[in-house]
Amino acid sequence: MRLARPRTRTLTLLLTAALGVAVPPAPPVAAGTGPAGTAATAEPPGYLVGRGISDVTGEIAEVGMMGYSSFEQKASGLHQRQRSRAFVVVDRATGRRVAYVNADLAMIFEAVRQQVIARLKQRYGTLYTEQNVLLSATHTHAGPGGFSHHLAYNLASLGFQKGTYGAIVDGIVESVAEAHDDLRPGTVTLGRGELTDASVNRSRAAFDRNPAQDRAAFPGGIDPAMTVLRFRQGGADVGAISWFATHNTSLTNANTLVSPDNKGYAAYRWEHDHAGVRYLDPGPGFVAAFPNTNAGDMSPNLNLRPGSGPTEDEFANTRIIGERQFAKARQIYDGATTPVTGGVDSRMRFVDMENVAVDGRYTPDGRPGRTCTAMVGASTLAGSTEDGPAIPGFREGMTGPIGRILASLDVPPPASLLACQAPKANLVPTGLITEPVRATPNVLPLQILRIGQLYLVAGPAEYTIVSGLRIRRSVAAELGVPPENVLLQGYANAYSQYVTTPEEYALQQYEGGSTLYGPHTLPAHQQEFARLAAALRDGAPVDPGTAPPDLSGAQFTLQTGVVLDSAPPSTSFGQVLTEPAAAHRRGETVTAEFVTGHPKNDLHRNGTYLEVQRLVDGTWRRHLDDGDWHTKFRWTRLNAVTGTSKATVTWDVAADTPPGTYRIVHFGDRRNLLGRVTPFTGVSRAFTVS
Repeated sequence: MRLARPRTRTLTLLLTAALGVAVPPAPPVAAGTGPAGTAATAEPPGYLVGRGISDVTGEIAEVGMMGYSSFEQKASGLHQRQRSRAFVVVDRATGRRVAYVNADLAMIFEAVRQQVIARLKQRYGTLYTEQNVLLSATHTHAGPGGFSHHLAYNLASLGFQKGTYGAIVDGIVESVAEAHDDLRPGTVTLGRGELTDASVNRSRAAFDRNPAQDRAAFPGGIDPAMTVLRFRQGGADVGAISWFATHNTSLTNANTLVSPDNKGYAAYRWEHDHAGVRYLDPGPGFVAAFPNTNAGDMSPNLNLRPGSGPTEDEFANTRIIGERQFAKARQIYDGATTPVTGGVDSRMRFVDMENVAVDGRYTPDGRPGRTCTAMVGASTLAGSTEDGPAIPGFREGMTGPIGRILASLDVPPPASLLACQAPKANLVPTGLITEPVRATPNVLPLQILRIGQLYLVAGPAEYTIVSGLRIRRSVAAELGVPPENVLLQGYANAYSQYVTTPEEYALQQYEGGSTLYGPHTLPAHQQEFARLAAALRDGAPVDPGTAPPDLSGAQFTLQTGVVLDSAPPSTSFGQVLTEPAAAHRRGETVTAEFVTGHPKNDLHRNGTYLEVQRLVDGTWRRHLDDGDWHTKFRWTRLNAVTGTSKATVTWDVAADTPPGTYRIVHFGDRRNLLGRVTPFTGVSRAFTVS
């Protein structure tokens, strides 16, 4: 783990609610920092495996959050840190390798993928490329936004946020580098099971429009499948990847604390509570990734209301849904006895998804079709009422910079586009908006990774369960493998909103209205993924297509930066404004408030804004930090003119907390008028826990 001390929906859903390269030659097994550097010819067949983890937490205050596309949901603190988890697998017989990343993010945007690949190229040459690196997101809706290069996805964050973007890119690259350095001879085993109480179909009316043979694959209207890879180095367990389809939206759009949501809790539960990982300690520990699959119509809100199900408390629901994923994953992991064997390989190509001619083999009626220029449907305005309804904040007569940007979205679509997208009612024809940058992407990376007998279909969208099923069947047919050996990895490499079946699209619920490229979007994905699968099967190269341009030079932001931090009169930075009570019991909440500066001054990536410290043998030792479930860090602006603010640290004392003496420590940073940032530390009085 690369760690430091404490210092260091959708058009933004209008548009915030509207809205072959030739296969590279097999490289030699590159030298890492340990046994991974031994020559492949000198080793017995099998795999080298490595795991890594790093921090991708961006700006946690005064920035719009990504996922619900609400202008009113601005970050105001931190519940748990977001992390990137990486695994590298090398076929020792051929030297071919793949790098798999799952990050606690709402999406992976093309902007992030481009920079990550460029940074890996600088460090490793052709060892890690766009062909063999798969970047995926858990789809948390509780992280800071502004890390896309497309207008639609930056609206709620008031444009591009450089600090958050940099933290994400840095953390992902670090996690891959750590996995690379960690490569050792190892084994991978495969396990499967079903989890039936962590998801519900939030678009059942659309699901029911699908043919009986498709619905029969999902008797409960959900995809209960959980697939787990167990990674070992020698005789030691070092990591797991547990795929399961459910939206990472247990926290609602009323929450303003940064969090990895239910899948992040599942990872924390395994790593921290079960495997004993302490994220601020040096050295690699057990890495547990909980990626999504085809979760487009799968909600964790079991009562089909935001923040409801199984309880009426969103944080409790986050924990419970996360706990259920962890418990089932551990059960499958412990029983995973199927060895993963065979080669490691990959194929990726760029596809202009607005201009695909689709063969009748992939359409429900057997007739050829075409995709369309991207358009967001009017039903997108409703939002997903089960996870996050229509965005507040849009109104007639909006003025200022936001009003001007929204006015640029008022583009009348031609009759041909309306006909192509029918029966969708136009809200915003995003494919026609190219200034100041494209509103939504048109060129998408489609990718398939092979790890032995398991194939990962990496799709840059949110796929409904039947959409995922059809893609998996198409790919499996080309490969000649059972469909269960093909997983649809959604939220991967880029983002283009939803992919629904043509039957679901016709109903134009939220997911159908958010299917950008028209009724043949899914058939186009089936066709193009099948082509990749055929090339992978035959060992043939693929035409890479034309990569999308780098839009980094055309970004803007309407979010003001930090100008000055000041302490209120008669106080100093780090001073305690509210002390904890002298004594607390388990189950109570400890609160301390400090004079602080803006959290944007230093993101404390791979560090912490707080510690709960315990007195042990006369020495204060870290007990918890800001990555832990039981702590919360809230930042409050006291006076915007003078730049004063306070930090509130709360600790919910767990039932298993050791009795003893504790204190709260806050690590902050202040900025003066010259832009100089200076760190400071605040320390509460000591108190007892009994």
